Amino acid sequence: MSCKEFTGELLGTFLMVLFGCGSVAVTVLFGEYTGIFQIGLAWGLGVTLAIYLTRHLSCAHLNPAVTVGMVLSRRMKAKKLPSYLLAQFLGAFLAGWVLYLLFSASIASYEAANDIIRGSEESFATAKMFGEFYGKGAAVVSLPLAIAAEAFGTFLLVLLIFALTEGCNVGRPSDAMAPVFIGLTVASIIFLIAPLTQAGLNPARDFSPRLVAWIMGWGSAAFPDAVGGFFWVYILGPILGGSLAALFFMHVIEPLMNRKTQGCDCNN
Repeated sequence: MSCKEFTGELLGTFLMVLFGCGSVAVTVLFGEYTGIFQIGLAWGLGVTLAIYLTRHLSCAHLNPAVTVGMVLSRRMKAKKLPSYLLAQFLGAFLAGWVLYLLFSASIASYEAANDIIRGSEESFATAKMFGEFYGKGAAVVSLPLAIAAEAFGTFLLVLLIFALTEGCNVGRPSDAMAPVFIGLTVASIIFLIAPLTQAGLNPARDFSPRLVAWIMGWGSAAFPDAVGGFFWVYILGPILGGSLAALFFMHVIEPLMNRKTQGCDCNN
């Protein structure tokens, strides 16, 4: 992997996480956004801008689940996988640090005003600015359901990324518009999955900012449970979902797209 590609993945992931997690932070601390629709659009916009900024540098995966899917589908050489992953996790980690530096005083003020002791179970209310949590809202979510939700959401994301960028799909948008539709895809999946798991869909986006929270005093409160849920739900789930989507597209959808037909008349 070249320095150019490493810089693209690091910078793109940094920007995406900065804007996305930033929207969660200003919602928690200041109530600037009033619902999932606004936060989802902020994430979608962050993804779109990050792709536009960096796709001339790297493939603008910005997500380990996407990168693994690209390797499995032979769209990227496996030897590039470690460098892509390192750049993505590092970019997300740096974004988590910047967010903490920007809002550290406001976080402390919020904790004092709401009698929250950082590191206590209740401090997930601020830790969720960095990493995701399942089973903390109105929805009843078990660990298996949370894993399935993250896997399914990432399956949809990777499937649509492939469909929106694959040359054999005559219905795909132009190259200039593809990042917009990928951003809208992210937003749409957040609208569906976020009430269950906060919609991580990206191991780097979840783990690296969560690590910042752990370092800065949240400790075990930075993790959603005591059974490794952060790994099963927010790392393994997206990787499984993205991998299945890549294989499904490669072995089912792509051959159908490439098959010569007489048209789309359902009466044929």
